[in-house]
Amino acid sequence: MAHSAEKSEDLVKTLRDTIVSLVRGAGPDLSARQLAVFLTCYLDESGQTVRGLAAALNVSKPAITRALDRLGELDLARRKVDPLDRRSVLVQRTPKGAAYLKEIRTVMSEAGPDGVRRSRVEEKTATVRRLRRVAAA
Repeated sequence: MAHSAEKSEDLVKTLRDTIVSLVRGAGPDLSARQLAVFLTCYLDESGQTVRGLAAALNVSKPAITRALDRLGELDLARRKVDPLDRRSVLVQRTPKGAAYLKEIRTVMSEAGPDGVRRSRVEEKTATVRRLRRVAAA
């Protein structure tokens, strides 16, 4: 039981450190909902629709649409009408979105309990540089 609580605490700290690094960086600053939509699109290989995202995340379709509007502005995802069912909207990944996911993974591995520990100044500087490169791409 204590091991489980310790692991949970490590995960929460990793989440906090990751979000703090992302917020401090020059890259996109996504809300929790936008990040949930982004990660669902990029981690689920089956492809996503607006309707499917709304069901998977248990939020309304207009809330998904607003999140996708922001992700589209940042070129992290795009929408396309499904050619097989014109009533359905597919969510597509972008190269910039794939680079952003890679950056999130890097930040998380550095923030995690088993990750490479650098001084706080070095870590912040490296993260800011990487996120600026992703944002500029």
